[in-house]
Amino acid sequence: MKLLKGFALAFNMLTIIPFFKVHDFFKGINGYSAMFYPLVGFIVGSILWATHYLLQDYVPPIHLAVIIFTLWILITGALHLDGFSDSVDGLFVSKDKALEVMKDSHVGGMGMSFTFVFLMLKLSSVIHFEAYLLLPIILMFSRLNAVMAIYFYDYVSSGVGTLIKEELSVKHLLFSMLSSLAIAYYFSFLFAFVVSVFTLLLIGRFFTKRLGGLTGDIYGFIIEVSELALLTYLIMRNVS
Repeated sequence: MKLLKGFALAFNMLTIIPFFKVHDFFKGINGYSAMFYPLVGFIVGSILWATHYLLQDYVPPIHLAVIIFTLWILITGALHLDGFSDSVDGLFVSKDKALEVMKDSHVGGMGMSFTFVFLMLKLSSVIHFEAYLLLPIILMFSRLNAVMAIYFYDYVSSGVGTLIKEELSVKHLLFSMLSSLAIAYYFSFLFAFVVSVFTLLLIGRFFTKRLGGLTGDIYGFIIEVSELALLTYLIMRNVS
């Protein structure tokens, strides 16, 4: 039962697809919920790949890339983009005010500007991207980064993030990592894990030095930047 509720909560947290009705962070299921983040990412990525596969013979490539990009944002409810924007806003104030600014529901000018630039970079990456079959792996590893960030880095904000971190155990982490690596191995894309972890280490080190740890918004920042890093890596690999 905890497994099912944990998956349902993870699916509801990370997507807007109304399949399940578990929205509450019941004690005992939050670790299981985080454990399933990579699987939810894989499912969303599979939806994006399937959409591309079904439409590629009927829609011009660039227009189809824009459709995939738009669907990507819609399915995730722009949740991680919101965290990206808030995290950027927190970089342009003093350290002692950063957490307060990041909690503000209003988007600041710098957050809006950097998010726009980031979205343009990501859209360009999707347009020039060719290995759509690997989208499930990209979304899976980026969310595995969030799980590792929750487990390995201090949490310096308040809210449900504290509850998730308290309940996320080694067994949850190992399940996420081993299942993700097994899937990546099947797709012959294990090196993506190296790129993904390197991205996490850079972001984790930066925000830990600045704030003393991470927040829920920074988890979203990690997911978004990890996705862009993996897309960029694949584009560079194809060019070379």
